[in-house]
Amino acid sequence: MYLQSPPGGPLLPRPINDIDLVTKRGARTAVTVMLLAAGYAPDQMFNALHGSRRLLFYEKARGHKLDVFVGEFSMCHQVPIADRLEREALTIPLAELLMTKLQVVELTERDQRDIYNLVFHHDVDAGDVGSIEAGYLADLCARDWGLWRTAKATIERCKANLSDYSLEPADAFLIVERLDLLWARIEAAPKTARWRLRSRVGDRVRWYDEPEEQQGGGSKT
Repeated sequence: MYLQSPPGGPLLPRPINDIDLVTKRGARTAVTVMLLAAGYAPDQMFNALHGSRRLLFYEKARGHKLDVFVGEFSMCHQVPIADRLEREALTIPLAELLMTKLQVVELTERDQRDIYNLVFHHDVDAGDVGSIEAGYLADLCARDWGLWRTAKATIERCKANLSDYSLEPADAFLIVERLDLLWARIEAAPKTARWRLRSRVGDRVRWYDEPEEQQGGGSKT
């Protein structure tokens, strides 16, 4: 997140507790060798069980945790994040970066700050590499009702909680304006037949994974 902030830092700073990396499928061995050489210790048990989609490492001196997501981001929802790595030099594209936060069901204050910072510092759908591609996010949500449902709740929660922060009125207005624009694009996107079928079931069946289930190999209900 901080790599996508301006030189002076983000609008709403927060402590950095861990590092997240992304790699394409098939690069697990190369990534492991690189991190071992850099002084990181692997979580042997976790990596043996879940290494096909996620790896954990620890930096002993400072206690930092390093997550490596392989091919996709699997927490509350499955989000493809390795397909467009070449679009950005240092991070995954802004759209995918934002979706890793919008897909969170139990939103933390840290996640909330990250969402505010991303939409404040980056325009939505401006058509350049420095903007958030709302059309790409809309396409992801148009194919997955569960992802759409969680993104909707997250955006609504972020708008409702914005008054908890001492922001300049113009800054708060810009955040809400961009969240509204993003949601308008998501809502306007034509939905797939699978999306429409799942929407009939609605909230009667859980539409998201618990992160602990993902670590334990659970599947969506």
